[in-house]
Amino acid sequence: MARSPPLGDLPPGYTLPALSAAPQILAGTLKAPLWLRAYFQGLLFSLGCGIQRHCGKALFLGLLAFGALALGLRVAVIETDLEQLWVEVGSRVSQELHYTKEKLGEEAAYTSQMLIQTARQQGENILTPEALSLHLQAALTASKVQVSLYGKSWDLNKICYKSGVPLIENGMIERMIEKLFPCVILTPLDCFWEGAKLQGGSAYLPGRPDIQWTNLDPQQLLEELGPFATLEGFRELLAKAQVGQAYVGRPCLHPDDLHCPPSAPNRHSRQAPNVAQELSGGCHGFSHKFMHWQEELLLGGIARDSQGQLLRAEALQSTFLLMSPRQLYEHFRGDYQTHDIGWSEEQAGTVLQAWQRRFVQLAQEALPENASQQVHAFSSTTLDDILHAFSQVSAARVAGGYLLMLAYACVTMLRWDCAQSQGAVGLAGVLLVALAVASGLGLCALLGITFNAATTQVLPFLALGIGVDDIFLLAHAFTEAPPGTPLQERTGECLQRTGTSVTLTSINNMVAFFMAALVPIPALRAFSLQAAIVVGCNFAAVMLVFPAVLSLDLRRRHCQRLDVLCCFSSPCSARVIQLLPQELGDGTVPVGITHLTATVQAFTHCEASTQHVVTILPPQTHLVAPASDPPGSELFSPGGSTRDLLGQEESTRQKTACKSPPCAHWNLAHFARYQFAPLLLQSHIKVMVLVLFGALVGLSLYGATLVQDGLALTDVVPQGTKEHAFLSAQLRYFSLYEVALVTQGGFDYAYSQRALFDLHQRFSSLKAVLPPPATQAPRTWLHYYRDWLQGIQAAFDQDWASGRITHHSYRNGSEDGALAYKLLIQTGDAQEPLDFSQLTSRKLVDTEGLIPPELFYVGLTMWVSSDPMGLAASQANFYPPPPEWLHDKYDATGENLRIPAAQPLEFAQFPFLLHGLQKTADFVEAIEGARAACAEASQAGVHAYPSGSPFLFWEQYLGLRRCFLLAICILLVCTFLVCALLLLSPWTAGLVVLVLTMMTVELFGIMGFLGIKLSAIPVVILVASVGIGVEFTVHVALGFLTTQGSRNLRAARALEHTFAPVTDGAVSTLLGLLMLAGSNFDFIVRYFFVVLTVLTLLGLLHGLVLLPVLLSILGPPPEEVQLYKESPEVLSPPAARRGGLRWGVAPTPPQSFARVTTSMTVALSPPPLPGAYVHSASDEPTWSSAITLAANGSDNLSARGPCPATA
Repeated sequence: MARSPPLGDLPPGYTLPALSAAPQILAGTLKAPLWLRAYFQGLLFSLGCGIQRHCGKALFLGLLAFGALALGLRVAVIETDLEQLWVEVGSRVSQELHYTKEKLGEEAAYTSQMLIQTARQQGENILTPEALSLHLQAALTASKVQVSLYGKSWDLNKICYKSGVPLIENGMIERMIEKLFPCVILTPLDCFWEGAKLQGGSAYLPGRPDIQWTNLDPQQLLEELGPFATLEGFRELLAKAQVGQAYVGRPCLHPDDLHCPPSAPNRHSRQAPNVAQELSGGCHGFSHKFMHWQEELLLGGIARDSQGQLLRAEALQSTFLLMSPRQLYEHFRGDYQTHDIGWSEEQAGTVLQAWQRRFVQLAQEALPENASQQVHAFSSTTLDDILHAFSQVSAARVAGGYLLMLAYACVTMLRWDCAQSQGAVGLAGVLLVALAVASGLGLCALLGITFNAATTQVLPFLALGIGVDDIFLLAHAFTEAPPGTPLQERTGECLQRTGTSVTLTSINNMVAFFMAALVPIPALRAFSLQAAIVVGCNFAAVMLVFPAVLSLDLRRRHCQRLDVLCCFSSPCSARVIQLLPQELGDGTVPVGITHLTATVQAFTHCEASTQHVVTILPPQTHLVAPASDPPGSELFSPGGSTRDLLGQEESTRQKTACKSPPCAHWNLAHFARYQFAPLLLQSHIKVMVLVLFGALVGLSLYGATLVQDGLALTDVVPQGTKEHAFLSAQLRYFSLYEVALVTQGGFDYAYSQRALFDLHQRFSSLKAVLPPPATQAPRTWLHYYRDWLQGIQAAFDQDWASGRITHHSYRNGSEDGALAYKLLIQTGDAQEPLDFSQLTSRKLVDTEGLIPPELFYVGLTMWVSSDPMGLAASQANFYPPPPEWLHDKYDATGENLRIPAAQPLEFAQFPFLLHGLQKTADFVEAIEGARAACAEASQAGVHAYPSGSPFLFWEQYLGLRRCFLLAICILLVCTFLVCALLLLSPWTAGLVVLVLTMMTVELFGIMGFLGIKLSAIPVVILVASVGIGVEFTVHVALGFLTTQGSRNLRAARALEHTFAPVTDGAVSTLLGLLMLAGSNFDFIVRYFFVVLTVLTLLGLLHGLVLLPVLLSILGPPPEEVQLYKESPEVLSPPAARRGGLRWGVAPTPPQSFARVTTSMTVALSPPPLPGAYVHSASDEPTWSSAITLAANGSDNLSARGPCPATA
């Protein structure tokens, strides 16, 4: 369309027509909304024209810039650490985790490898010697794993976690104990002698066979070594730990085994043990006091009789504990075995990972397939491998998705008429979006935003589907340029008509994803930020580079080249005919044509007093229709060019005219115009649509009540895999979680012992905390410390009463008595540290069970050094760690009496086990109870917090729904403001937000019916659904807002122009998502493919069905109404010649009016659209052809340039 001529171009001597011939203005438009959009569209028009003039440069520079950004993918970092992915940023859990790492370092105390055995026939009792023998076979196979790395062989005994290895002065004994000291393995086999077979340590003594736990009797060994070494302290240590005969004093599963020791209770009777009776109450490691494995750690699916005795179980579990990478590195640092390999913590981690992978592999293959039992194995490395595989980009799926999109874009945009075909444009558009996605992700990598599974598995397909939507919209609009548009302004005109919609949808998508970043989960925050940045890159590509592609394709069409194969000329290129007014003077309108779109001259004027924009057609500007033309049957004017109108005439002039098949004339716009819109806008259909969508909303509200919170590992791991089988069995039988109650610094532990005991008691009383057996004392460092002090106090009292210890000597007393002696004389005063008069005047533990504050930190140093097994069992993890102090009973210098006090504690912990946590509600209840206990303790001055996986990964559910509702509400408000600002119609923005709200509610309800749980991932999709839903609604709303006529007519015209691009956009999104359906992870299929597919279908239904109905009933008035009413004198047409159309001569415009060129539609007696406004007989001109502004005429008119100001 031609640009508005300036006032200086008007003919000189122009005079205002006579008053009788002047048009009578009835109504106009509000100045501000229309001209604000006009100004924005003018910028878009200038941008498009500039890109078209320099399309080659724009394309080259755009591809260069996007390609440079895409290179940023080389520095992308994929995050697989669960804590880094799922712990809320800035939350109290994050702060507590930071505090723990600050005090203890990055690593946990140990890592766990687990074996779970179940019967192949579900529900079968597993407490039989045969089942335990199979369990032994699997565990033994796994425990014998060896891996060779760095020229060394690594077995279980080298890398396992050993609890409380004592320090012995005798070097030979110390080395032997280090080799023999057992690994910590929690297994039901420890109730039997066969549990010793899992311990791989051995030692050699001259004159006897290799010492192993299968033949080791510690009491007998100490007696044999007594004459060669002083082992009194070690003997007392074993006695306190209640080691006894260790494994050789336990029954044998198979007493007929030749290696079953004679000391086994059933060795001589040869009777198989009662497995249920032996396992009742749990099992013990080699230490009965410090290594008690409760039933719940070993058995699953337990059934008891009426007296509470164990009858049967359905699952067995064994847990192997390994050192952490840091511990393994520290253990072998400086050792002769690793001095030549450059030993590092990274190498230690590699050794552990290799061993764990081999462990899982051999354990799963240990039992034959026809065995009655099945073994499931799992390790921490297995989880890391799953997350790593989950985060990898599937090149085949990405390539398949993009190839499918390329094929769809090419096929849907191909036309029989080569001059209208845009297959190459479709291919280039998809490739451009792919490059924009890569550049957006590259920019994210350069900005330091880490990638995760959601980024690699979902975002490439989601961004492709969203980006191609705008490609289709621009391509459709480019082919529907108004007639008379100059060739050099085609791109500018296209951006002018569609740029507002593209800008609005892109801004809303970016706002939606930025709002989704409010969800404080790092993985989802990164995904949301990356999606927003990728949408921004897509927007830049569509608005700045794709118009250059359209401009180049326009040149191809102008040169009559084939589509796609542009090197060949087209044999059937249609001629584009510019229809000018004077050419219609003697033209013949083909029979059956009811509308004619032509370029005419009109005048526009800004009325400062009335704040209206006035558009005037001069009185002589009119068309006369042939009297013989029959009334047409079309509802509205076509949006094509005059090529369609004159096609018949051209075909008669060309001997080699190309004929297209009848099906080539059908398209989505044709369907929307002739079938869909007339049907949808009937009154009874509207009622039916409103009722159906109302019922859907009601049903969705019910479905919303079915949505449960949670996301278990079984939802993430692919079904049918061995890992999924293990996690399912663990969730069913062993829903146990190790947690700790951490006490911080900021208070004096010595003076807060009562508060610490009370805190432990409150925490122990929680429903989810597994209580210890009635025969076992609580497993906390404060209890162990106090019990140890009471033990050495009792030994001292006995030695004092017997005279073995006096004021001046303790050498004749016991080891414990000597320790008590040294502690009792401590004063805590640096000037006078010792006071021997306190030996009988004080106790190490008072009558209230509290330790004297002045002895607390000195005694802590002594306990940590003298009771390593008790310290290890307590899992205290003190920070700062108490200093090392070695007790020497026979030290005569007195230096051994000075015991360094431990520094005030800043970190300690009480271990607990949580059980019965099956649903998210169970976790939330346990977390709330633990937090309440800590809050109550803080009132007493004790600063504490719970720690463990339930608090790391489930605490987000305490405020997830509140965060979700807040994000949705803020986003809907932002969407309303953005739509109201760019549409300049709060009324329309309100309807759009109403439809988006309904979509979100319905999507949430459908999730409930599909059994999809609410976690951070669905929350992000639900929040993003608002932005994605704008893609389906705003185009229709904008089309309705900028057309004229009744609500029904405007809704129908909006559907005609937007049905095809919206549908193509939905199909492209579905094709982009289709590749997600082929993911190996059911989690991707359920939580992304299914949810996003439902969202796309809901968007299509709401955008093309519900919204048009709402607009036809509640839509705002048009921005422009009929601007003039001709007087009868003016409208009296000259005599028309039959078979022709004649244009009147356009007069010169009046002063302060600007001449503009606009597209006008001549409707030859069209029948009214249902619901359309019909002029009364008194207002209707007495001629058969009424001239109206085209659907985009006034919008284009006001966008061509600023209206001249009037005085």
